Amino acid sequence: MDVMDASAATHIAHRDNHTHRDVNGGWLRPAVFGAMDGLVSNLALMTGVAGGAVSQQTIIITGLAGLAAGAFSMAAGEYTSVASQRELVLAELDVERRELRKHPKDELEELAALYESRGVEPKLAREVARQLSKDPEQALEIHAREELGIDPSDLPSPTVAAVSSFGSFALGALLPVLPYLLGASELWPAVLLALVGLFGCGAVVARVTARSWWFSGLRQLALGGAAAGVTYVLGALFGTAVG
Repeated sequence: MDVMDASAATHIAHRDNHTHRDVNGGWLRPAVFGAMDGLVSNLALMTGVAGGAVSQQTIIITGLAGLAAGAFSMAAGEYTSVASQRELVLAELDVERRELRKHPKDELEELAALYESRGVEPKLAREVARQLSKDPEQALEIHAREELGIDPSDLPSPTVAAVSSFGSFALGALLPVLPYLLGASELWPAVLLALVGLFGCGAVVARVTARSWWFSGLRQLALGGAAAGVTYVLGALFGTAVG
């Protein structure tokens, strides 16, 4: 193998091995955390009500109401948040589009100065900025990336965010209710299934962190279990006081 072949092989090996995980978590992070939120909140709500020594029917209604209320609240909040963010981004893009149309030379100088600040030689920075600014839409995209830190072609959808938040929360919130819907008459099957779900969610989260799956799973199980325990005690105290 000659020097060029060895260099090419080294480059390919580096390219294949030098990879990074998605630090933003992609779709996995919001989906898992949405399910975890629904699971913890509904488990805590149901154990709190159960602590007050209420009927099985009351616990089921509480769980289903908590599922519906939480899922709709999450969906509405996520829709409003993403829609507001999208509207702000579109407004800023309109501002940048007008500036590119009215002051193209100033915007070109601004882009060149940006590249110079990053170590590019002044002459080369101006030439790069000039070539990239030939296409108005490409210029807008570059300015948006460099100045606003956004990708105009990859803006989040409020509808998708709302639907996914609703679904993930509802799925998590359903777990503690499920044993009752299947005929359970005591609280412990619901708690057991919910704790298993918490451990599973924590373990899945480990895919986007540097922690081991068992550590992440146990941590989430402990936090969710603590929330359920506290609300159960509070429910028992309030039930005694009211009764």
